Amino acid sequence: MDPFLDLIRLLRPRAALLGRGMDAAGDWGLSFPALGDLLFFWLEEGDCLLIRSGRASLSLRKGDFVLLRTMLPFTLASSQEVAPLDSVAAVAAKREGRLKLGSGQERPTSLHMGKFLFSTANKDLLTELLPHLVRIPSRSPKLHRLHNLLTLMESEGRDPGPASEFIILRLVELALVEILRMPASGLPEQTADPPSSGLLAGLGDPVVGKAIRSIHADVAREWTVDALARLCGVSRSAFATRFRAVVGIGPISYLLRWRMALAKEALRSGTPRIEEIAFSIGYKSASAFSTAFTRAVGCPPSRFTESSSRSG
Repeated sequence: MDPFLDLIRLLRPRAALLGRGMDAAGDWGLSFPALGDLLFFWLEEGDCLLIRSGRASLSLRKGDFVLLRTMLPFTLASSQEVAPLDSVAAVAAKREGRLKLGSGQERPTSLHMGKFLFSTANKDLLTELLPHLVRIPSRSPKLHRLHNLLTLMESEGRDPGPASEFIILRLVELALVEILRMPASGLPEQTADPPSSGLLAGLGDPVVGKAIRSIHADVAREWTVDALARLCGVSRSAFATRFRAVVGIGPISYLLRWRMALAKEALRSGTPRIEEIAFSIGYKSASAFSTAFTRAVGCPPSRFTESSSRSG
């Protein structure tokens, strides 16, 4: 069992382009609200600044790919001094085609923008995986595979053909998977935003990773901290301390969280019997599962199913 593959299957990432991109020249700026979305953009041509309140501005250059969780408002601009346009109003006024900003022809800049969408049942899992902002220079020698994807995206955007949007979206999704499966130390030129602990950090640790893989391989087993520590060949206290330091929560809390993630996906997908879900993830009765689910999620399984049906 591959925990990373488990995660991708639950998140079901997909990309959506925001319009057909943006062309700018001269002095220009575009401000974005704090919506908590995971946005991406890459520069096909030119350069610009990424500006966030209380943070140092970040210089972006041709070919850079940026993942940004919009927990703070931010601005893309030619310089700090420009008064930016509101992105929501600008996109609404444009309606179709590429957004045009600035005046004149000096310092031309072209970029593509979009956001990642995830399964609504478990999109909260993503908050543990990435810093709020990651910049990937497309020409970084450390990231050959990702560089190839970014080069293909740039080429497709510059010279579009039949089904270009479909191709770009698939390439963007593959780029996200490549980024997610890199260890944090492999992400060059990050901002000062600290990387989060979580599943990916745990998989990179030889002791914690073995425990996580064992949990995913047999999630219904009655795991204990002692059993996991023996499996990993370390003492109980050393294992518990190390797991919490790397993942951010204790091993049994992680087990419970993963069980609830599987349960939410099963409920969202329409598994008909609560008993089936309960037994598949390690509960001996539907009532025991319902109690644990309500405590963890904040509502009983039946209400979660109803709300998922309405939102889906």
